[in-house]
Amino acid sequence: MVKSNWQASACAVGTLSAMATELPHLIWIDCEMTGLDLATDALVEIAVLVTDSELNVIGEGVDVVIHATQGQLDAMNEFVTNMHTASGLITQIPSGISVSAAEEKILEYLQASGTEPGKSPLAGNSVSVDRNFIARDMPKLNEYLHYRTIDVSSIKELARRWQPKTYFASPAKTGNHRALGDIQDSIAELAYYRTALFVSPANNSTPEEVSG
Repeated sequence: MVKSNWQASACAVGTLSAMATELPHLIWIDCEMTGLDLATDALVEIAVLVTDSELNVIGEGVDVVIHATQGQLDAMNEFVTNMHTASGLITQIPSGISVSAAEEKILEYLQASGTEPGKSPLAGNSVSVDRNFIARDMPKLNEYLHYRTIDVSSIKELARRWQPKTYFASPAKTGNHRALGDIQDSIAELAYYRTALFVSPANNSTPEEVSG
């Protein structure tokens, strides 16, 4: 039986919605550091949120400050010092928890949120930087993440070149260089670009779904 156009579209939407439901969740991570030098700088804050493929947040997430020595704080350059001072982070670092304790809290949350080891991509803004520090300091978390990443920064850079009106209409950042706020900004950005740039599910069916 040949399906009408609306029947084919409805079938495609239902099939794609089911496919999206079955896809692994996304693991959103943002880190704050004393700088970007892997040889000398310290990880001082990390936040993690899990979303499904529709960008719905699952659970409460994790947001922890990590202890750093006074020497590591004294070694920060002026820009980073001012940034962490303005955000209030710098006063919380001396009483932060250990890296290993932070890693365990994150893994507990990921397991409780329905993720599986090696399945979920890391998502965020400029996440290669975060991943480098995670690989150095949190090897169990690094192994838990899929090797693929979803970098919202890449979408923004393409929009700036090919869809500048869309780029300049993107939501303003409100995270104030705190890890959890920055993650929430990243999720909001991707939700915006999804609506503004990506085709609707009805127009994104495969040839097999349309002809079936």
